[in-house]
Amino acid sequence: MACDYFEVLDLAKDGKWDEAHKLIQSYSDRMSCLIHGYLHRVEGDSSNAKYWYRRADEEMPDNTLEEELTRLYEAVSST
Repeated sequence: MACDYFEVLDLAKDGKWDEAHKLIQSYSDRMSCLIHGYLHRVEGDSSNAKYWYRRADEEMPDNTLEEELTRLYEAVSST
């Protein structure tokens, strides 16, 4: 079963970090890794966030959490 990225991002947007994290943590595709990295940024765990961004073949972005959430929504919309 594929991950519902919008559901995870919506949970994150609503401040439901634990629920979002539980949904994403069993997936390892590129988009899941990006979202997982974002969630750890929200949590304040930058070393774990960097790990997940690297798994997605990206550096952790130097943007705000709000900007990153928007970027992720746009990326999911274009897939």
